[in-house]
Amino acid sequence: MPNAYNNATAGFRAGPSWLERLRRARKSALLQDGKRKVHYLFEDGLEMAEEYDLKTSQLLARKWREKTALGSSSKWQVEVGEPTSHTAGALESKLIKESSSNPIFVRRDTQTSFQWRIRNLPYPKEVYSVSVEKEQRCYVVRTTNKKQ
Repeated sequence: MPNAYNNATAGFRAGPSWLERLRRARKSALLQDGKRKVHYLFEDGLEMAEEYDLKTSQLLARKWREKTALGSSSKWQVEVGEPTSHTAGALESKLIKESSSNPIFVRRDTQTSFQWRIRNLPYPKEVYSVSVEKEQRCYVVRTTNKKQ
């Protein structure tokens, strides 16, 4: 979970409930590109942005950011949905980055289920198998490809 999310949900036992924090937050909303976009600004400076599909009311994205120690806004941390791609600035282009062809894991919440989707898989989906490791509390994605 992102740090901002952990900060938002930590300490609720001692402070106001999550519902109360949502009620107290400053909210703004707009309709754009077939989506309802809602922005929350909490009393402690934490921000949350959500996007919903207008036709299905399905949550498409949820992201968080918080103020840094010097008061500027940190980068958005995506909790639900696909990370937004951004063009690298002059400084970022010189840093080491992971390959854009690596698989991307995306959480998607619907009214009836929580879904995990995997993008950028290099082989056809028939090559993969998914299993659950209960003791380690994780999903395992394997290929049936044989190394030669």
